[in-house]
Amino acid sequence: MADLLAAVAPLIAEHKELAAQLADPSLHASPGRARAVGRRFARVSQIVGARQALDAAEADLAAARELSDADRAFAEELPALEAARRAAADRLADLLAPRDPDDARDVIMEIKAGAGGEESALFAGDLFRMYQRYAERQGWSVEVLDSNETELGGVKDISLAIKARGNPEPQDGVWAHLKYEGGVHRVQRVPVTESQGRVHTSAAGVLVMPEADDPAEVEIDPGDIRVDVFRSSGPGGQSVNTTDSAVRVTHLPTGLVVSCQNEKSQLQNKEQALRILRARLLALRAEQAAAAAADARRSQVRTVDRSERIRTYNFPENRIADHRTGFKAYNLDQVLDGDLGPVIDSAVQADSAARLAADGF
Repeated sequence: MADLLAAVAPLIAEHKELAAQLADPSLHASPGRARAVGRRFARVSQIVGARQALDAAEADLAAARELSDADRAFAEELPALEAARRAAADRLADLLAPRDPDDARDVIMEIKAGAGGEESALFAGDLFRMYQRYAERQGWSVEVLDSNETELGGVKDISLAIKARGNPEPQDGVWAHLKYEGGVHRVQRVPVTESQGRVHTSAAGVLVMPEADDPAEVEIDPGDIRVDVFRSSGPGGQSVNTTDSAVRVTHLPTGLVVSCQNEKSQLQNKEQALRILRARLLALRAEQAAAAAADARRSQVRTVDRSERIRTYNFPENRIADHRTGFKAYNLDQVLDGDLGPVIDSAVQADSAARLAADGF
């Protein structure tokens, strides 16, 4: 208990400092910075509130113990008051357990077709619609930053920005839910291109990265990037530009490459590419900082190899199976329609248990 109270002490001082920052009009001149401070304030407020609830529970318990000898009614209340105190302490311990500092952030998601040709591209399109519908259920917005579609309606690759409204609590943030989706997703079904009804296996890769709140948070030196322009490509129609408006940005120090072609101008495509690049650099920074602790984000698969899978979508059995948590259900049709909650919850619960165990609570 002493360790819990000692851990809260500096956060009480930080809470007051953050409240003062939020009251300063100059902070709101930078929306990204204001949002980051607001998120941190919400997080620390939870902990401070839990500490106050524990103090109140301890005070009630102490008063009841003091009066229990003289009044039997107070003695009868002791078991309930002791349970309330334990619950308050558990709540505070849970909030103080190490948590991903990016949980409240929005995300950039990239979905790429892998082994399986056109069937893989169709499955990548299914994953895109699944995440889009899940986001709608959560009240989040989805913005397509770039996409490369196929003739049959699949996607070779697509980049999305998924955003929450306002300043969500960390456990309600987009990254807190979708960070577990990074990796290879395997599908087993009869492709539309299969004439003999045989079940095929193919894969698509998903990469999820927390998005920078403000461009200044991840500074990119203009001298560190190379910008190439080229003509957009696509399945035909209006999506194919007749001018060199597509942009490829290469970050020379890391070798990261981002291409965007959705917008009509080079400037717009460059801005979108830099937005994705900032998210990749932010994720890279987090991975490097957490390398010694083997942070979960390091397990995201960046090459689409069907042997390194996190989840299987089996259409003949209407089954979905997560290979990390052991979750299995026979409602694949509902999951693809956005009912991802139970699947994600299994990963959240496993992660929470691991955090608490690692911290000794």
